[in-house]
Amino acid sequence: MSNTIHSNKHASSNVVLKVGGNFFDDPPAQESFFNAVAKLKKQGHNVAIVHGGGSQIQTQLNALGFKTEKHEGLRISPDEQMPAVTGVLAGTLNKQMVCMAAKAGLTGVGISLADGNLAVCEEIAPMLGAVGYPQPRSAKLLHQLMHADLTPIICSIGCDTNGRLYNVNADQAATCISSLLYADLYLLSDVSGVLDENKHAIAHLYSHEINHLITSGVITEGMIVKVNAAQAASKTLGKAVTIGSWNDIASLIGNNQEKVGTLISDE
Repeated sequence: MSNTIHSNKHASSNVVLKVGGNFFDDPPAQESFFNAVAKLKKQGHNVAIVHGGGSQIQTQLNALGFKTEKHEGLRISPDEQMPAVTGVLAGTLNKQMVCMAAKAGLTGVGISLADGNLAVCEEIAPMLGAVGYPQPRSAKLLHQLMHADLTPIICSIGCDTNGRLYNVNADQAATCISSLLYADLYLLSDVSGVLDENKHAIAHLYSHEINHLITSGVITEGMIVKVNAAQAASKTLGKAVTIGSWNDIASLIGNNQEKVGTLISDE
């Protein structure tokens, strides 16, 4: 199975691209990424972008005097920290992404998982505080935006039916959005893919291999969350999910057969 999106003037697909916090510190990557998104749209694909912002959240929480920690790759987020977390993700970073899109000639619309009934969140565990797992609900807003040639840019803030705000892992948020759109999913970071014990990117991983790499300590921390999200998306979508680098975006979406990133299959 190829991890390349092929252009076809008679067919289009939905594509979800997720980027993480370090993306906001890399202007060259930002430019090449949004130019690639513009190219995808010209080829007839519908594109939705999902973003996190872990390092920026950490900086803001530090500035406010909050102490934070992570548990198994997820940031513990007490309710009293959620105004700051929401301000960074749904405010500053989301609007920065909209402006980056505009520079590439795209018309971005910045939203969150809480908008348009996209998803409903549930608390993962009391010890994590307001950290939620998103369940997909309605793709109506996304379809309306895409039909109007607008590019949804979705931050990983959600809520539950009682109105409680949640900090959602961005990989899990992207999985939720890809499920709504039955989209090709690309989880992008500054790492070339899932790395083996020798720090070489692995071309293709299946469920049993992932479990072994986690139990043996090769896959750790945030990458555990990422591969688990990719597995869940692959199972739901019935197709492979790509974990790769935003620096390889041109190869990931191009028409060549160069193999980059790691394909995750739930098989």
